[in-house]
Amino acid sequence: MKTLKFNNREEWLGYRLGKITGSRLKDIVVKRGTEKKIGFYELIAERLSTDPYGEAFDETPMERGTRLEPEAMEMFEQKTGKKVSRELVIWSLDENEGIASSPDGIVSENEAVEVKCLSSARHIEAFMKNAIPDEYEFQVLQYFIVNPNLQKLNVVFYDPRVPSKDFFIIEVNRDEKTDEINFYRDYQMNILKEVDEIVLKLSNF
Repeated sequence: MKTLKFNNREEWLGYRLGKITGSRLKDIVVKRGTEKKIGFYELIAERLSTDPYGEAFDETPMERGTRLEPEAMEMFEQKTGKKVSRELVIWSLDENEGIASSPDGIVSENEAVEVKCLSSARHIEAFMKNAIPDEYEFQVLQYFIVNPNLQKLNVVFYDPRVPSKDFFIIEVNRDEKTDEINFYRDYQMNILKEVDEIVLKLSNF
């Protein structure tokens, strides 16, 4: 696994373009017999575009998380007694740097933290079901796919608008997800091979 460090957020955002990160994987994976999702075409557009921060790039869904994440991390440290590194990094798979993940926080080589600051309704739903919302399933898997040493991911849910239950943690362990990790690792390798072939073909027009 490679760890890349960035000096600023613009650099970090730029590196993510054209890569399958955990947040994008859900827009790539399709069921058999169905058409490719929009994320597949976004990968191609971002690699070919001379204006990658145009229509193909939308930061809005990240704004709330970006604002509240420091508070959530502080609460995690207070409640668990664990120190979290919050360096701005991206993990990429040794075999293919196009497969990547952006950890919110790193406790150790074997443990990481992902923060979710959802709408209040989704926050409560996750607490009541004690389950990661389906739309974040692939993002969680990507942590384990990219980092073979990771054994535990702490998914932190934080919403200060729900004071009675503003903070809780759902732990995900590697041994619970082994089959899915292996399957979707191979899936992404095949997708990126196809993307590379299309980009090469379109670049030579």
